[in-house]
Amino acid sequence: MEGDNGESLIRITTNNKKFERCSSYAGDELRSFRTCLRWMCVDAQNHLVSSLISWSVFVLLSVVVPAVSHFVLSYNVRRRSFDSVVQLSLSAVSALSFVTLSGFVRRYGLRKVLFIDKLCGESDMVRDCYIQQLQRSFKLLLCFVVPCFFTECAYKVYWYCSGARRIPFLGNPYASDAVACLLELWSWLYRASTFFLVCILFRLICHLQILRLQDFACVFQVESDVALVLKEHLRIRRQLRVISHRFRAFIISCLTTVTASLFASLLVTTRSHAVVNLFTAGELALCSIVLVTGMLVCLRSAAKITHKAQAITSLAAKWHICATIDSFDADTETPHACTNRVFPLHVDSDEEEVPDDDDMGDTQVVAPHLNTISFQKRQALVTYLENNRAGITVFGFMVDRAWLHTIFGVELSLVLWLLGKTVGIS
Repeated sequence: MEGDNGESLIRITTNNKKFERCSSYAGDELRSFRTCLRWMCVDAQNHLVSSLISWSVFVLLSVVVPAVSHFVLSYNVRRRSFDSVVQLSLSAVSALSFVTLSGFVRRYGLRKVLFIDKLCGESDMVRDCYIQQLQRSFKLLLCFVVPCFFTECAYKVYWYCSGARRIPFLGNPYASDAVACLLELWSWLYRASTFFLVCILFRLICHLQILRLQDFACVFQVESDVALVLKEHLRIRRQLRVISHRFRAFIISCLTTVTASLFASLLVTTRSHAVVNLFTAGELALCSIVLVTGMLVCLRSAAKITHKAQAITSLAAKWHICATIDSFDADTETPHACTNRVFPLHVDSDEEEVPDDDDMGDTQVVAPHLNTISFQKRQALVTYLENNRAGITVFGFMVDRAWLHTIFGVELSLVLWLLGKTVGIS
């Protein structure tokens, strides 16, 4: 069944170009994502009418409804003292996500954004696993959005039922509260879903490149030509540069926005006269959870693919060492000098287990035949990989674990500085 899906995906991608930017059809692997985009009025922005509807819905749910809710319907300094931080934070990340997503759909189309048009040259393993990940990604999106939305619904119902004073703009205060509550929930769902959708799409794109890197690591298990290995690595690096170029503005803008939101939340909750409890700060806590979760999804995906890409260098060095050792064995005229020996690189059973992120390090390396690849070619390949690191970059900075550690150090320093100014921590 998976093979049939893969063949169907490649046949549609290569032979039927009209499906690249159209609406869903029977058997489309992107049907769930297209339906989600259609409900969010983001799909098919290449038409003027669709674009006007899309921007109108965005302005209504991300700007008008939060502004009216805060200043007209529910503004109360004592009861919703943190509402301004919540509304500004959600609207800011929603605006970044909407501009990024609408630009991708209008400029490239969903299939090109997800690199489905590039799958025709990949192996069956990469295609089948990517199709499975496509189906899982939408479920992951629901796993993020649905629990947070139900929590928001419970908080809003609790807030309205607890005696929140409203302007009876419909004449009936109960009807007015119901309409206002539905509008606020609709606005919250739209903004959170837009943010999570872009984060999940970025994770999905990174997962495709991880599959390609895992498939690329198999070249060191068989007889391989250095020129072909170099050509494939250049192709992977080019796609990583494309991904970095497309998402760098979103990542850095989102990181800045989330950081500003968290510091504003910390500032308003640590003031001397601030009243912090579930009734006043529950929505602020939920907003922070949404922002941090989405940001961690993007940073973890980028760091993971960078780690996988850099693991290729270590694997190539092991391959080079095994071939060199085999050549020295040939000089001593050992009986197994001219055979392709397999060098398993697994750890001993009594040692600590290696995490899943380091699965490339366990790849078995086949030492090539002595006359197949020269020492100079192998050394040149290893030198190239050492000096041309692949991975996700943000304006020239490699998003790896060291970069994340730096961000954590800067954030922690700012938090301690802010706490020193507010509650007196030195």
